[in-house]
Amino acid sequence: MRELAGSWLSGPTSSGNEPEQAFKGERLGLPQYGEGSLAPLGVRLGALLVDWFLAYGFVGLVVTLGGPGLLGGETFSAVASWATPLLWGLSGVVCVWLFAQTPGQALFGIGTARIDADERVGVLRAIVRVAFVFFLLPPLVQDEDGRGLHDRATGTALIRTR
Repeated sequence: MRELAGSWLSGPTSSGNEPEQAFKGERLGLPQYGEGSLAPLGVRLGALLVDWFLAYGFVGLVVTLGGPGLLGGETFSAVASWATPLLWGLSGVVCVWLFAQTPGQALFGIGTARIDADERVGVLRAIVRVAFVFFLLPPLVQDEDGRGLHDRATGTALIRTR
């Protein structure tokens, strides 16, 4: 019935020009397992949560030591609502640009790598990746390799580093 109906209910399909992959990342020239292979969704989500809680904790520390007025707010929640995403985004850009991984990614043994060139991610690509991840939907829309729109737009992938 799916072949006859052929609609969005059929799910994602490839262009049909290339043979089907044996594993995610094969088409990109990445190994199936171990260092350099694509990081699974659960590991990537864990790293994202660690980075978010680190930013939240740092904002909490600043507010605890200096009070919410130090950051221009009256309460912790008023400050945390804008300071946590700002700090998360800033640390994501700087860490991916300089170290190719955020603290959460380092903890989970993954990192951000370019797949279109043998170069560092760079500041502009890091900014675009963080902007896409911030809106949540682009990372959830994935291709056959499990890469989100943010990775496809920047020519990157989250790979295992150990």
